[in-house]
Amino acid sequence: MNLEQKIYKKLLEVPKGQITTYGELAKAVGLKNGQRAIGKIMNKNPYPVIVPCHRVVMSTGKIGGYAYGEHIKTKLLNDEGIKTENGKIKDFEKNVFRF
Repeated sequence: MNLEQKIYKKLLEVPKGQITTYGELAKAVGLKNGQRAIGKIMNKNPYPVIVPCHRVVMSTGKIGGYAYGEHIKTKLLNDEGIKTENGKIKDFEKNVFRF
């Protein structure tokens, strides 16, 4: 299993209605300070929505980027019950999934 597959598999553990951060996901797969690498891998996700890269956000609670646009990421999160405001997750700590 290559690194991308390992990351996508780990991301499948994040349940609908919760989010994780680039840093948490990096730690979960053993990448020290791998937030940027996670972001690049999320951008190349060949299975969007199936492998829910829209559930990965910044540690500040900001939505962060998305290959199909931040407005689509926001809509997907809102559809899962995650409230956002001004590009940030409301109740961030309540919604964050820790591995």
